Amino acid sequence: MLHRLKLGVLLHWLILFLLSPAYEASSLGLTVHVVPLEENGGKTVRAHFTVITPSPCPDLLAVCAAGKDCQAHRTALPFSYTKPSPAWCVRQWQKTVPSNYNSFLKLGFQTEFYVSINADPKIRANNGKLNRPPFVALPPPLRARVNCPVDFHISTKDLDGDKVRCRFASASSGECRECIPHNFLELDEASCTLTFTGKAAAGQYFIYLMAEDLIPAPPTRQILNNSPLSSVPVHLSLTVEESASDCSHSPLVLDGTPERDSVQFVLPFQEVKFNANYKSDLESVLEIAVVGPPDLYRVGFASISSLAKLTMAWIRSENNLTQLLPVCFVANTKSFQSQLRCVWLYQREMRTLPDGTELRCNQTEMSLLLPVTSLTNVDLDKLQLNSPTCPVTHNSTHLTAHIPLGGCGTKAVHSGTELVYTNTLKSVHHTMISRRPSLILPLACRIPGAEVKGPQYAISMPTERETFGEIIVWLEFHLPGQGPLAPLTSSPRFRSNFLSSSRFRRETGSESSTSNSSTQTGLQHDEMVKQLDLYVMSNCSVDRAEMIVTDCMESEKEDMADSHPLVEKGCMMSNNTLEIITEEKTFKIYRLDMNTRTVTGTKMYFECKINLCIATMPSDKCPDLCSNSSSSSMLVNSVFTSTYSIRSGPVSLMVADFMNRNTTATNPPTNNTPGPTVAQPATTPGSTSPASQIPNVTSTNTNTASQAPEVATSRITGVILMTIAMFLQITILQ
Repeated sequence: MLHRLKLGVLLHWLILFLLSPAYEASSLGLTVHVVPLEENGGKTVRAHFTVITPSPCPDLLAVCAAGKDCQAHRTALPFSYTKPSPAWCVRQWQKTVPSNYNSFLKLGFQTEFYVSINADPKIRANNGKLNRPPFVALPPPLRARVNCPVDFHISTKDLDGDKVRCRFASASSGECRECIPHNFLELDEASCTLTFTGKAAAGQYFIYLMAEDLIPAPPTRQILNNSPLSSVPVHLSLTVEESASDCSHSPLVLDGTPERDSVQFVLPFQEVKFNANYKSDLESVLEIAVVGPPDLYRVGFASISSLAKLTMAWIRSENNLTQLLPVCFVANTKSFQSQLRCVWLYQREMRTLPDGTELRCNQTEMSLLLPVTSLTNVDLDKLQLNSPTCPVTHNSTHLTAHIPLGGCGTKAVHSGTELVYTNTLKSVHHTMISRRPSLILPLACRIPGAEVKGPQYAISMPTERETFGEIIVWLEFHLPGQGPLAPLTSSPRFRSNFLSSSRFRRETGSESSTSNSSTQTGLQHDEMVKQLDLYVMSNCSVDRAEMIVTDCMESEKEDMADSHPLVEKGCMMSNNTLEIITEEKTFKIYRLDMNTRTVTGTKMYFECKINLCIATMPSDKCPDLCSNSSSSSMLVNSVFTSTYSIRSGPVSLMVADFMNRNTTATNPPTNNTPGPTVAQPATTPGSTSPASQIPNVTSTNTNTASQAPEVATSRITGVILMTIAMFLQITILQ
């Protein structure tokens, strides 16, 4: 009887578990940006959902079916990343819902979650307008390690200037289901900072928060019963991983990365661009994971040794997105995650200029006619275009400007299928603070995609093949003073770039002793090789291209088990390996002292990882990974290939095998290249996809008059919008 009772209780709980909301299938992250709709007094809102789900990315049919008041954001540039495992992606949509909204939502077969929004309409006493709920930036899935405390700052903004606080969601208030707070998490409600104490077992945990806006009060005054004006949900996930090392090796943010919670203002058809730069000494950065608005470009990711960078850009086209758009990003290595950082894009509000304003577009220029009566108190002599050298004239009635499409700072950007030429007429103040009204006047000529002629419309970053050619990389091995570069290796000069660590000190006189014996005269056929030259070769002939060898290792086993590093992060690991200085930049030669190696057999295997690099400016240079002077700017100002991994076949250590060869020229190996000492070209890209596979938004900044398309004037549309604001007006985002 007791056995049956236990079985019945177990079956009862199993049924409840199967029929209850899938707690373990919660989203990996969720935010909802809520915009009250004026037409019905805020009784309904436009809810902008951003949800992180496990890969593969599910469709949106269950939450945003066709024909309903909903818009799914499908982008050619999906947010999809690998850390933490399994891989994950971002889905975004917007939907009109009641201001007080509670619902279960399901994405695909893996993700089901509960959403609670409390945005009942409230008229603000200070301006008589509807209150606007707070905005919360959604970070990529959070990572931490056992016994390693870490803080996660959740970035928030409020368009009304209200104070934003975060708190744990309450199941008793209907804000979540089965959402008991974890005892290893602490929350500073005022700063929205989540602290992981480190006292948790490895695993994945889900966190449910509510963000609220409160009327701000001076420090000397307390508002009684200062209840929140609205509440919006924030779901986070935290993956705790086993700690393989101490807690101090997370990637560090470098200069040139936007400050935390910074704001970048965006005009219509304007492009904003910024870099994320990191340094990771222990492990290379695998990815820079980003969560941002639809059609955010992420280009030029490079992870070379300890440095990593990614360029992000967004072009403001006509859209119905929210006025505030967050971009959050982190650097992930195999075991670590960098500090979370978020940037906000602020779409400036614009109003149409009064009657009488004209912007005409033709094949070569746009012309502006603007009634000066609309520019009350604006100093007309302080107005200029993107280029101050282009004239702006005015009389008592009108302001006029003739703006070439290929000059005066005019830029070309893409907005959907259209090509848009943009410029800006703006006030220029020569003092830091001015209380005079400022004019910001975006100007745009839009050309339908069907009418765009010539290559300037399909602007994209050249592919790796177009930039560097058809790349082949391989390894060669020769005795000093022999092989294709015998004159160079018989009397070599050595580069001093050892890893700057006390355990890799060079011994005094090591260079001279190596070079003095480099010719290895009098060798017998039955002897073991005393010194060996390792050639890391490429067939790249592009001017200014350079080879960067990040890592090389040696092993007596074909699978590279029990391997020993020769080069690590671009530095020689001991004085037993020296780099020979050459005038050529697309290959490297290393002198290996075999006398100092404990080798049990007569063969060894080698593997190297390399990138080819071109500095974007002739005055720049590719980074020297072993130099303390290398900085993130060198990485940002360079173009890289994918990472190539080259592994040799068995390399004989017997002198006889080298003396019987007669190599006089260095050519790319073919599939039938004989001999065990020449590696086959294993040009397998690393985990990083080349940036050339993503359209390059930076190349649209340069335009000439000859690039103006040959289209009829009547088919080109002029767009002109204006904002007049005091310099000190926008304070809510400071």
